[in-house]
Amino acid sequence: MVVDDHPMLREAVARDLAEAGFEVVATAGDGEQAVRRARAARPAVLLLDLNLPLLAGAEVCRQVVAADPAVRVLVLSASGEQADVLAAVKSGATGYLVKSAGRDELLDAVRRTAAGEPVFTPGLAGLVLGEYRRLAVAPPAPAPAAAVPQLTGRETEVLRMVAKGLSYRQIAERLVLSHRTVQNHVQNTLGKLQLHNRVELARYAIEQGLDGD
Repeated sequence: MVVDDHPMLREAVARDLAEAGFEVVATAGDGEQAVRRARAARPAVLLLDLNLPLLAGAEVCRQVVAADPAVRVLVLSASGEQADVLAAVKSGATGYLVKSAGRDELLDAVRRTAAGEPVFTPGLAGLVLGEYRRLAVAPPAPAPAAAVPQLTGRETEVLRMVAKGLSYRQIAERLVLSHRTVQNHVQNTLGKLQLHNRVELARYAIEQGLDGD
C-alpha cells in the first residue's frame, strides 16, 4: 500500500511496484484515509510518507501497527532529520528511506521490509541504534530480563548481531548459516519475547547489553 499526499509521486511509486511484480492493494492521499484503507486492505508492507494532511504519518503508523502488528511500515520521506526518523521508528516503522532513493533501492527496500528486515537510508541505521544505546543507559525494567534464558545459544548469538546492526546476510556469513535459517532464528526470538519486528528486537537486545563485544 502506498500513502503520499502528492498524486504524481503516489502513482509513480505504485506503478513502479506493480511493474516489479508487487500487488498494490491500496493507495491513500491523507492520514485518515490511510488508516481506514490499511485496516481494510491489510497490506504486508505500508509505504508511508510522514508529512500528510489530516493525520501525521507517525500517528498513522502507530494506529496501523497497533491494529495489525503484522503490517510492516516503510517510511518514504523527504526528511532525514533525526527527530523524524526516531519518531517514525518509535511509532512502529520497520524502516526509513529518504525520497532521494533510486527506484532500484526502493524496490529492494520493499522486498527486505516484507522479509522483516529493518531498512534505512545509509547513516540512519546508526542514528537509531545510537539512540537506543543512549536510552539503555537508564536502569532496565526488571521484567524483560527474565526472557533471555528462554533463548537458545544460537538465538542469543543471532540476537547479539542484530543489536550490532548486522543484516540477515551479514549474520548468515559470520555464523555460516543460510539466510533462511537466520530469518527463522529471528522469528522464533520475536515470538518468545513477544516483540513485533527487528527494530523492537534490536532495542531489546541493546537494553540487555547484548551489543557489546
